[in-house]
Amino acid sequence: MKKFVYAISDIHGQFDLFEKLLKDFDSQQQQLLLIGDLNDRGKQSKECLLLGKKLVEEMGAIYLRGNHEEYFLQFVNSPEDWFPGYVRNGGEETINSLLHAGAIHEYSPTEIAMMIRSRYSELLDFLVERPLYYEWEKYIFAHAGVDLELNDWHKTEPKDFIWIREPFIKGKNNTDKTIVFGHTITPSLYGDMETTRLWHSDNKIGIDGGGIFGGSVHGVVFDKEGIVQDIEIQNNKGPWQPQSLF
Repeated sequence: MKKFVYAISDIHGQFDLFEKLLKDFDSQQQQLLLIGDLNDRGKQSKECLLLGKKLVEEMGAIYLRGNHEEYFLQFVNSPEDWFPGYVRNGGEETINSLLHAGAIHEYSPTEIAMMIRSRYSELLDFLVERPLYYEWEKYIFAHAGVDLELNDWHKTEPKDFIWIREPFIKGKNNTDKTIVFGHTITPSLYGDMETTRLWHSDNKIGIDGGGIFGGSVHGVVFDKEGIVQDIEIQNNKGPWQPQSLF
């Protein structure tokens, strides 16, 4: 077991920011942990997904499933049902990235899903196999959080590991663990729609600074005692635009 964990969350197709965060990753001493949502909303979702797969296969990274990986898989499995909602929530960018710009206007949802299954079968199999949480030392890492109403958080429903919000954020943490999560952006957690730094409350740490909306992405280094380093990179490509937040 390595001495440190280096956690990254909610890249959302921003390949340049992903690469910048990885420059600070020390593969000899740190366990790389991707806490989901590498795809959707950003224009280079394909590159982010394929790099996540490569990091797992070649460097032993751990890549947790987020709700946007789940959304993508649901669309591919049931395209006609999931297409409208998926496109509204950033799926158009992923489809464009995997196929080509304007693909959603040229093909039916079923045709798009068939092309993705044909061209990216290994990626789809890989995403299906992603774990829902990672437990290390005194920490639980999960994309969205856990069900704090359960006596044993391990029994959290799969959908809650990747989708839960208010019940987890407002619930009492009695797990005796520190829970590290993404999914809900820190400007929302702080309630001011401005603050992109890490959010701490009740042994919960939110690390999604809303980078895709003009906020920031974080690479957070943990040892068994706490946070050793927080690498925060601002997205300077445009103004803060938290429309369609989730």
